[in-house]
Amino acid sequence: MHGQQGNHSWHTRPPEACAAPPARGLYRTAPRVPQNGDVSQDVAEHSDTAERAPARRRRGLTSIEVLALLLVFGLTARPGLVELFGEAAAQAWMARFVAVMVQAVPFLTLGVVLSSAIAAFVPAGFFHRVLPGRPALAVPVAGACGAVLPGCECASVPVAGALVRRGVAPAAALTFMLASPAINPIVLVSTFVAFPGQPEMVWARLTASLGAAVAIGWLWIRLGRTEWLRLPAHRHHDGGRWAAFWSAIRHDFFHAGGYLVIGAAIAATLNTLIPEAWLAPLAEHPVLGVLALAALAVLVSMCSEADAFVAASLTQFSPTAKLAFMVVGPFVDVKLAAMHAATFGRGFAVRFAPAVFAAALGAAALTGAVLL
Repeated sequence: MHGQQGNHSWHTRPPEACAAPPARGLYRTAPRVPQNGDVSQDVAEHSDTAERAPARRRRGLTSIEVLALLLVFGLTARPGLVELFGEAAAQAWMARFVAVMVQAVPFLTLGVVLSSAIAAFVPAGFFHRVLPGRPALAVPVAGACGAVLPGCECASVPVAGALVRRGVAPAAALTFMLASPAINPIVLVSTFVAFPGQPEMVWARLTASLGAAVAIGWLWIRLGRTEWLRLPAHRHHDGGRWAAFWSAIRHDFFHAGGYLVIGAAIAATLNTLIPEAWLAPLAEHPVLGVLALAALAVLVSMCSEADAFVAASLTQFSPTAKLAFMVVGPFVDVKLAAMHAATFGRGFAVRFAPAVFAAALGAAALTGAVLL
């Protein structure tokens, strides 16, 4: 009976009494899963900060916004602009500006399309299979590949970074980076069109640019150090090759087209607003004229597919000075220096830019003295 009572009392216990007592420290050590609305203050503050961070990010103007601002400016300043462009000097400036743009834009477009296609569709191992194993022999072969595979300056820098990352000798990759935008078929054809009846300008540009690119490659073998290079990280486009192709076209065309507009405007200004009497002493001097156009090429930062038309419009200067403008520009300018620093590191850029400028200027002067 006593056992039945004990058994009965065990059956009649409330369920809560049957639960084992919690171990000491269990609630202090086991993680507590927060429920909705039950989030700790530090987590909530971190979440709010993460949500507010993109809102504080400074956003640049889009192309549509820039176009809208230009339209508003044009409408508000219309009376003054009509009076300004009614002047003879302004009309001459517009005629020269439009002439350079009309001649250069088709070659710029073709060059951007081909360089984007190469960047998107040519396998990465192609260059590694083509180039010889010895760096001294790979340098001239890389320069010859630059003559076959067109690419603008904006495309050649990331391509060279990809080659270095995939194990290609830095000397060969840098040679290809310099030669591709300088001596590819589109650049040579545009030079032939810009200088009608002067085929020697085409041969001079090919000789000087290829010689300077190969010289820089061999100079890197002799004096270059791998620790100067900050190897670029791999970039993968999630949308596939066609998405990368169209993205490269949009980026390179608008990027290079902006510099083309600036270069055409500077060329039109030099030919229209600056009296020839001011430029004559500088242009006629055999050394100062070459230095002046070489420095102008660095500042203008034009695309190589279009710089021949700007050089041809600078009629006051000698053929050697025009050649220096076309050889130096694809090798080093303001935008390329920034791209070199972003891709390979500042330590590389501060050493590379002066060496490339000196090599391109020397090659242009020597070739001009022989061929022109």
